[in-house]
Amino acid sequence: MNPPASELKRSDFFSLYHNLLRSSGDSVPTGDRQKIKEIIRQSVLSGGYGKDVYGENHLFRSLHTALIVSEEIGLTGPALVAVLLLPSVINGYFSVEQIRETLGDDVAGIIRGLLRTQELYAKNAAVETENFRKLLLSFAEDVRVILIMIADRLHLMRIAKRLDKEQVLTISAEASFLYAPLSHRLGLYAIKSELEDLALKFQDRETYDFIARKINETKRSRDKYIAEFIAPIEAKLNELHLNFDIKGRTKSIHSIRNKLLKQKIEFESIYDLFAIRVILNTPIEKEKAECWQVYSVITDMYQPNPKRLKDWLSIPKSNGYESLHATVMGPHGKWVEVQIRSKRMDEIAERGLAAHWKYKGIKGENGLDEWMNNVREALENKDSAPADLIMDFKMDLYDDEIFVFTPKGDLFKLPRNATVLDFAFAIHTKLGSKCVSAKINGKNATIKHRLQNGDQVDIQTSPNQTPKQDWLNFVVTSKARVKIKQSLKEQSAKQVEYAKELLYRRFKNRKIDEEEAKLMRLIKKKGYKTVTDFYADIADEKLDVNAIIDQYLELEKKEQESAEHPDRSVENYQAQTSGDEIPNKEDVLVIDRNLTGIEYSFAKCCNPIYGDEIFGFVSSKGIKIHRLNCPNAQTMFSRYGYRVIQSRWAGKSGASYPVTLKIIGNDDIGIVTNITSVIAKENGMTLRSIHVDPSDGLFQGTLTVMLSDTAAMNSLIKKIQAIKGVKQASRY
Repeated sequence: MNPPASELKRSDFFSLYHNLLRSSGDSVPTGDRQKIKEIIRQSVLSGGYGKDVYGENHLFRSLHTALIVSEEIGLTGPALVAVLLLPSVINGYFSVEQIRETLGDDVAGIIRGLLRTQELYAKNAAVETENFRKLLLSFAEDVRVILIMIADRLHLMRIAKRLDKEQVLTISAEASFLYAPLSHRLGLYAIKSELEDLALKFQDRETYDFIARKINETKRSRDKYIAEFIAPIEAKLNELHLNFDIKGRTKSIHSIRNKLLKQKIEFESIYDLFAIRVILNTPIEKEKAECWQVYSVITDMYQPNPKRLKDWLSIPKSNGYESLHATVMGPHGKWVEVQIRSKRMDEIAERGLAAHWKYKGIKGENGLDEWMNNVREALENKDSAPADLIMDFKMDLYDDEIFVFTPKGDLFKLPRNATVLDFAFAIHTKLGSKCVSAKINGKNATIKHRLQNGDQVDIQTSPNQTPKQDWLNFVVTSKARVKIKQSLKEQSAKQVEYAKELLYRRFKNRKIDEEEAKLMRLIKKKGYKTVTDFYADIADEKLDVNAIIDQYLELEKKEQESAEHPDRSVENYQAQTSGDEIPNKEDVLVIDRNLTGIEYSFAKCCNPIYGDEIFGFVSSKGIKIHRLNCPNAQTMFSRYGYRVIQSRWAGKSGASYPVTLKIIGNDDIGIVTNITSVIAKENGMTLRSIHVDPSDGLFQGTLTVMLSDTAAMNSLIKKIQAIKGVKQASRY
């Protein structure tokens, strides 16, 4: 007989709780454990824990999150206590002040940061507009808040299949838009890969399943090749009496998908589908020497590609990542990536920041404090547009790094593609603002010059130099962008004051009484979105002050005439329609659950057709219908979630929709004839266009067909794939 649900919940709770105690070790003192138990017990007696917006019990969600924080991130002590007690505060059983008195300032501080993020998510716009700034501010105050939120998002992604479709799309978009980049920046590579893979699974299941199937199909041959590659290396390392572990690791589905898109190649063409990892169990003082010894052994056996050597032993990444990467030519002429690192380095690579703290003091600071300071600095500039803030923030998350030196030999880490100007601002804001050029390795270079690894840069300045608007077009660091914007704003404020004073004096010279409301109407009529833009154009002499005053007088005259002749007012004037109105469509769509008869149009970025999984997006031009796997879906859900509305197909498709198919096959003119013949035989289907590009015995073509729905499209794809000589047919 099965136990009742309540007993299952109770047993689940104790199972999770005991796992957590075991994982946390002695990081939570016995006395504190008793206090935690008592707080949870009193919370249960006070009414139990409510459910969150995803229908999950607050306490169970916190336990799952705490386990991830402890086991997969390696963060223990106050952070675990804060996660466990957060539900008691959310449900109103205890205040933050009571928690502080019972368990100290550290736990209470983390709970405050988590509560702020909870409030933002309650508004359902956590990664949008001003809320994004507030969310980052909560993160920037205590890095442990970031780590806990990442763990919480990972838990939600793992249970996402239990949630409704709209919730899944929202958390998937946020995972790929914000939390995966954060995980990357904090060195949590395993979590970053899982978040990206899960997001892809929910956003584009077709692509996910295709890559997963291909990986599974090639597993046997891949394992055989890895064993063949590893065998001689293992033998030699054993001869040298090194303590090591060696294994093959398949790349994540998301990273493989990115390669397919970026390089525009087929799955079979990816040569670095997996990597070999050598992990040395060695004392810290021998790490570098043994890593280079292993590198020497491998490159003696297999030819290395010198352009693909990446040395993060000498200079670790800003997030603490240390490793030696090499690409060598393995058996049968295949390139293989090899990663060589110590056990300590591997723990930091897998568990990120928390593991780095464990070894803090051994390798010095890892640049994260500087990054957090840059985030705080960007947030202080409250005049930055939200979209700019998001872009500045993300630019600092994913970029690869280069290492650049001052003439004195001081080292600076910058994102790849950083310019001379980025480097100047990295040293000091004043140096960046006055920068006019540089000497790179003794040669003159402009401020736009993109720096290379190992460059020695001597910044040249001028006291007359000031930041320019076009500087924002080529700098890549958030620090440079923020400082340039601040300076431009200050310059703009001075210009506006000058222009206001100039306009006021001219009004006074011509003995005209200026009315502010009337001037505002003129500015709006001239098409300016802000008053600042209007005055800036006066300061830049794009507008003539006397001409503005003449237009002001003309507007005043027209308004007086309108007041004297009310029958000619706008209220009684009805413009003729152009006859350009959108025709009513057949109701094949139900928008926002139950609404029909609403005007909409199909987005051209993804061209949805009847039968596709879709959603609606409220734009300035009305409701646009997008496919669920639209390339822009992630951005729309994460940044503009409040403008997304549910949509579904209803009734039967009575229209034709354009679909573009991608065809790859042998370069034979007969194939094209056969393809067009297949389309011609299909009822209700017409060929709109076809383009073929032959190369090296193959052709790659696209054809656009008008058809009724996804069933017709899938049927057509199968028939085209069956044509002799066609290697691949898919939706573009």
